[in-house]
Amino acid sequence: MSSQDTDSVGTSAPTTAVTKRLLIDGQLVEAEQTFASLNPATGEVYGHAPDATLEQTEAAIAAARRAFDTTTWSTDAALRARCLDQLHRALLDNVEDLRELTIAEVGATRRLTHGNQLDLPIEIARYYADLLPGYSLTEELGEIELRGERHRRWIEKEAAGVVSAIVAYNYPHQLALAKLMPALAAGCTVVLKAAPDTPLATLALGELIAEHTDIPPGVVNVVSATDIAIGKLMTTHPDVDLITFTGSTVVGRQIMAAASESLKRVFLELGGKSAMVLLDDADFATTAVFAAFTICTHAGQGCALTSRLLVPRARHDEIVELVATNLGWVSSGDPSDPKTYMGPLISERQREKVHGLVERAVAAGATLVTGGAKVDPGFFYAPTLLAGVDPDSEIAQEEVFGPVLVVIPYDDDDDAVRIANNSIYGLSGAVFSADADRALAVARRIRSGTFSINGGNYFSPDAPFGGFKQSGIGRESGVAGLEEFLESKTYAAVVGLSDASEGAQ
Repeated sequence: MSSQDTDSVGTSAPTTAVTKRLLIDGQLVEAEQTFASLNPATGEVYGHAPDATLEQTEAAIAAARRAFDTTTWSTDAALRARCLDQLHRALLDNVEDLRELTIAEVGATRRLTHGNQLDLPIEIARYYADLLPGYSLTEELGEIELRGERHRRWIEKEAAGVVSAIVAYNYPHQLALAKLMPALAAGCTVVLKAAPDTPLATLALGELIAEHTDIPPGVVNVVSATDIAIGKLMTTHPDVDLITFTGSTVVGRQIMAAASESLKRVFLELGGKSAMVLLDDADFATTAVFAAFTICTHAGQGCALTSRLLVPRARHDEIVELVATNLGWVSSGDPSDPKTYMGPLISERQREKVHGLVERAVAAGATLVTGGAKVDPGFFYAPTLLAGVDPDSEIAQEEVFGPVLVVIPYDDDDDAVRIANNSIYGLSGAVFSADADRALAVARRIRSGTFSINGGNYFSPDAPFGGFKQSGIGRESGVAGLEEFLESKTYAAVVGLSDASEGAQ
């Protein structure tokens, strides 16, 4: 159906409920209790996930600690590369099962699973399997003379230790693999916690690891749970050395505070309120298409999506009309249909949040151009356009995580940059101009970790991803993603007295 339709939406459902198991110390285990995972396109139960207890999570952390401290995993780079290769093969061999699971549980459209929801994330495993053999874990600093002796100095990089990895619901495969693959490549052991809204996708990864790889018991543990005490345990446990978290900035602050008690290393990939800037010489007809379809990608549930559209004040109404027309062409409905572009929001809770923000924006003076409506059954929300938005208003400052685009007028390039930077976030952004140099000049003035110029795509396993300001700390993917999970140790030896470093990995 089109974005203007409000008729009921149908989608296929499994004939039997999907169930998955925890992975703890190399064993696939069940929990005494389970919780339901819903199909967001219907609102009906799709499957059940084990609700891990504190004791089971303690066991997972203990297994990771033991595997790191007592096995050769952290020192055997050849084994790690082989296991990553096996996991990549297992993901490819099971990709169609994973695709159907992702469509049904995550609400991702079929076409999106052929990109950022599944197929591209699988290649993260391939990237790190290939990177590891050629990545040098040593660096020579050369010799110095001190008090009549020659001293050789060098650096060795070693695994940071036990990792607590906590992922969000929106892109479960991407988020899990972007944390798990570099951590394993570095030699760390991991406890991976699934998002309560999409647990089955992450638990499926644990099953593949247990059944199709030689990853030793305890190296990877996968849990799902509804009790917030599980997350607290994973971020405060004394046996955890590093935390990697993707989610809201509010929770990220809480995790950072909790980790500070024991000075754990923390990687945070948090929220965004990214701006797309249309300079006055841009092709407005083309960029209107880009703006409209970008905000509807996965129903707007992406932290890097450009949810603020900055336009020349004199062309505001013209651009608003163009964007509104293109939003009308966004097909939404059954995510299993290859023709569908936009699926549902993840839950009724999220839909209520989105709707509340839109209603308050209109009450505060924004113009509702199109959308602003719930679409049943399931958790669909119509693509929504708000015009004449105050850059300081709630809707321009808060992350919506829904298909809601706000249009903000600006006066000149300096004003556009000021508005784009008027945010606690700094995750991504975009700029369009007929003048590539002018576009680059604007891009360089906007404080964000990634940036698209005239439609450039930065999303790839080899490209570091992360944000400035309160969009996070650290980088995922690329070489930088591997180095988040490494510690550097500096050595010095009197020449001729020790060759202990020979053969160091």
